[in-house]
Amino acid sequence: LARSLAPAIRIATDGFPVYGRMARGYAQRREVMERYPGTREVYLRNGKPFAEGDIFKQPELAHTLRLLADKGFDGFYKGETAKKLIAGVKQAGGHWTPEELAAYRVKQRTPITFDYKGWKIVTAPPASSGGIALAEMLQILEGYDLKAMDPAHHTHMVVEAMRRAYRDRTFFLGDPDFTHIPMQVLLSKDYALGLRSTINPDKATPSDLLSGNPTPLEDDETTHFSVIDQDGNRVAATQTVNLLYGSGLIPKGTGVLLNDEMDDFALKPGTPNAFGVMGYEANAPKPGKRPLSSMTPTFMENADTVAVLGTPGGSRIITMVLLGILGYDDGLSAQQVAALPRYHHQWLPDVIDAESGTFSADTVKTLEAMGHKVEQPGNEAAGGRGSSHVWGNLQTVEWDKKRNVLLGGSDPRNPVGAAEVIAPVPATP
Repeated sequence: LARSLAPAIRIATDGFPVYGRMARGYAQRREVMERYPGTREVYLRNGKPFAEGDIFKQPELAHTLRLLADKGFDGFYKGETAKKLIAGVKQAGGHWTPEELAAYRVKQRTPITFDYKGWKIVTAPPASSGGIALAEMLQILEGYDLKAMDPAHHTHMVVEAMRRAYRDRTFFLGDPDFTHIPMQVLLSKDYALGLRSTINPDKATPSDLLSGNPTPLEDDETTHFSVIDQDGNRVAATQTVNLLYGSGLIPKGTGVLLNDEMDDFALKPGTPNAFGVMGYEANAPKPGKRPLSSMTPTFMENADTVAVLGTPGGSRIITMVLLGILGYDDGLSAQQVAALPRYHHQWLPDVIDAESGTFSADTVKTLEAMGHKVEQPGNEAAGGRGSSHVWGNLQTVEWDKKRNVLLGGSDPRNPVGAAEVIAPVPATP
């Protein structure tokens, strides 16, 4: 643990230059951030926010990380840091107890694994909704020859799969420790076949016709990185504080920015959260319960290729990973997958959101004739091509096993890139 945390401690101690997106994000959330004394102490210098190019240091966070490195679990969830966290939350009007904090444990769950057109897909289980929704969509689409379709019909089929998976996400998914999730049915090819049979190949299904519970079944700030090492080990890691800068609250003396993940619960049945996603009883808040997320870190592998991918992006994460998988299946490279134009449908609202330039005018016209509503703003709008806040930051690594070559793909929507450490990759057995 100490070795893993050493780079973070060094960066928190020595600082790093404030980059443009960080400065713009703070300006966007400034009113929330400056409500709290502990946050103001970290993010203001002489009463003003750090400007692009300034060196941003976090000595209190470095101290907190050293305690974690030295004492492990007890260095954060008990003792000095825990007391400061609890005091900061109380001062802000919240209520944490030492017992609740000390009782927190990471849950290790079995990943979801399924096949799609010769690919083995491994992805996130609940309390993430990503894996089940991804499996539903791909198993619906497995019955179609998407490559043979024109752009409008290709998009239509993908959107109809999205619509049905997000409907099921709303009604069935939550923390499996508190909610019965009919996983065997939702993940079955027979269930996908039934959903596929409800899709008209030339006409959109109005979402209100899918509203209410389906046939009863039996039993916006996130970070992602993808890694493959010299031994072929792979990591797809997605972390989040939910909205940009989370809750904005840093308890004094900790340097720890707290999340606002309560928004991922269905606080009121049928009422959308900050990402426009609705939920019902399966995702209602309860003590000790984990909120439903959309994180979808994913591995995919066939005889020739291993790919690791994932992205931030709120409720759009799942559909962005879906489009990435379809891109790899079409033979695209890692960078081409990361740069793919994006579109999204989440059951409600009943609209296809798309980046500018995703669809031609003819494709939009055909989709609208099928009954779809398409929103495709220009580059200057919040949903435009340059907006990573809306359209994520997909990071992917591809191992071409035949050529024994690693290829990185980094989303051009963000000023970052893929990095390679030169080392031999194992030959294919």
